[in-house]
Amino acid sequence: MPSRDYAAQPVDSVRRADRAVSDEAWIAELLKRAPIGYLATVHDAQPFINSNLFVYDADKHVIYMHTARVGRTRSNVEAEEKVCFTVTEMGRLLPADEALEFSVEYNGVVVFGRAHMIEDVEEQRHGLQILLDKYFPHLKSGEHYRPMTDDELARTSVYRITIDTWTGKQKKVGDDFPGAFFYPFAE
Repeated sequence: MPSRDYAAQPVDSVRRADRAVSDEAWIAELLKRAPIGYLATVHDAQPFINSNLFVYDADKHVIYMHTARVGRTRSNVEAEEKVCFTVTEMGRLLPADEALEFSVEYNGVVVFGRAHMIEDVEEQRHGLQILLDKYFPHLKSGEHYRPMTDDELARTSVYRITIDTWTGKQKKVGDDFPGAFFYPFAE
């Protein structure tokens, strides 16, 4: 089997072209509904990955998230703005007659971009508010909880990930796949 020079490929290339999703609406929709994202940063050639609550702002084509005021994520982003961010959904597990052929359905998005600490108070407020709106859509600021204060904003780090490129990937088989089931298996 001929080897492909993956290091020479664009970062958003997908090895299995039959699973690549280039439909931007599909990618945006997965980013909107995914509950947790994973942010990859690097510092001194050491990779780090953190799970985060996040929100995709379609109007600005950016991702907002926040962390503690101090910590590894902030330190890494301040040293290197390039990041990778991913979300996934697991579908059905797909049994097979041979162990090597067992598989799973999935949807995934990988974002390549640049993370920045937001210093502008109004943008911090915007990013945090749309995070709250995503996870607590039934609760309204000023009605169900006190709006955030400037002192509270000073106690968190709010990030904007500017999306340079993204890619989607999906594996889906027909509904009639023999023995397919959702995890966890229930007897």
